[in-house]
Amino acid sequence: MKLHDVTVHPSDDALAREDQLAWKIAEVASERIDATDAVADMVINRIIDNAAVATASLGRAPVIAARAQATDHPYAPGGTVFGVDGRFGPEWAAWANGVAVRELDYHDTFLAAEYSHPGDNIPPILAVAQHAGRTGEELLRGIVTGYEIQIDLVKAISLHAHKIDHVAHLGPSAAAGIGTLLGLDTATIFQAIGQALHVTTATRQSRKGEISTWKAYAPAFAGKMAVEAVDRAMRGQTSPTPIYEGEDGVIAWLLDGPTAHYRVPLPERGEPRTAILDSFTKEHSAEYQAQAWIDLARKLGREHPELRDPDAIVRAVLHTSHHTHHVIGSGANDPQKYDPGASRETLDHSIPYIFTVALQDGEWHHERSYAPERAARPDTVALWRTVSTEEDPEWTRRYHSLDPAEKAFGGRVEIELRDGRRVVDEIAVADAHPLGARPFARAQYVHKFRTLADGVLAAAEVERFLDLAQRLPELDAAELAGLTVTADLSDVTAPKGLF
Repeated sequence: MKLHDVTVHPSDDALAREDQLAWKIAEVASERIDATDAVADMVINRIIDNAAVATASLGRAPVIAARAQATDHPYAPGGTVFGVDGRFGPEWAAWANGVAVRELDYHDTFLAAEYSHPGDNIPPILAVAQHAGRTGEELLRGIVTGYEIQIDLVKAISLHAHKIDHVAHLGPSAAAGIGTLLGLDTATIFQAIGQALHVTTATRQSRKGEISTWKAYAPAFAGKMAVEAVDRAMRGQTSPTPIYEGEDGVIAWLLDGPTAHYRVPLPERGEPRTAILDSFTKEHSAEYQAQAWIDLARKLGREHPELRDPDAIVRAVLHTSHHTHHVIGSGANDPQKYDPGASRETLDHSIPYIFTVALQDGEWHHERSYAPERAARPDTVALWRTVSTEEDPEWTRRYHSLDPAEKAFGGRVEIELRDGRRVVDEIAVADAHPLGARPFARAQYVHKFRTLADGVLAAAEVERFLDLAQRLPELDAAELAGLTVTADLSDVTAPKGLF
């Protein structure tokens, strides 16, 4: 990897295109590099993972609405939409599938200077691949680029520190991935990246307080904008430049300001793109920083059943990283995180709630654990309100560590009981993490898909999809058009809007 220095330049500097970050990203995207076996294997895993969580969300209101919007835009050849037959405008297919993949907060993650769900790159790249009649091998290369660029940006540039939503890294990465898929030249990809970034910066209010259904739409919007940006760039249209380094650009006014200095890692010419191997998926349908805490809570509930009784507990304090404390913990100062009537989107960003339910139930389920009647159970509410978080500098340091063996997303819990006893335990990474107790491999991804598809897809459809997905590098254009799932949605009523 090569570290690229990125700073703000006044307009009279006339920063050369070749010295701009967007150009350097485009150079990575325009170079044809075959995936390593390990990377190709992981791309297949993540395609299966995305389809699993999208399938489980087919009947949820945001997904129904997004799918209805997409199916009002039929187009030949177009892309496919999870759940239904037919072909639709690729930007709308990217939109609907992006919402379906993101709705349950249940697919892959990468955390560093910024947060990300790099699997969000797959819907727009796949939609364009189907529309453009590309092969599985070409799709594979495009997805590898999408992951590489998003993860490299996430390693170097914090968005949340300035209350900018993390999808601002997704617009450029998806545009770069589509550029790789289509074999576009560096100049065209450069323009698409600039446009995609320009239109996908937004505040983090979508993840604050009472969290709305837009949380699932935010990455889908970035993917849709990436598709449209590539289309415009292919037609010769240009973007604001320098989009990152300009004196009125993203860095100067939305991020670290005129004196900013970032060092962004990107692959050297000829270097394999392996960033996807640094990312990790979720066993549980919740914010990634909750994954390890769910596993620890389940363990504590088995070992100490008395902890499930609110009358036995004085307080439970989760000592954890800055992010966990301030974003999904009590440090957010959001009363909604303790509200039994809060939305599902809010509850999956409340570690006090998640820890409580996992402790009491010994499980975490993508529907049962969020059910209104489950959240309102009196003994749960009482126990929930004894749980708080505190930032621990050591867990913050480990959260930001660049050493994979040291990087951690958990913490230490200290529980004070009314009988005077204390229970103390800790966990660094989730059980499903590559360094966890039960790392996910192909068998676990397939099991996740089968489990979430049970009762939603016909058995033959499950097997058909799994066969196609696992043959990804061999698929021709006709087969790639089948890389989706269809379900019986006859009992689903779609809302009507403008279209």
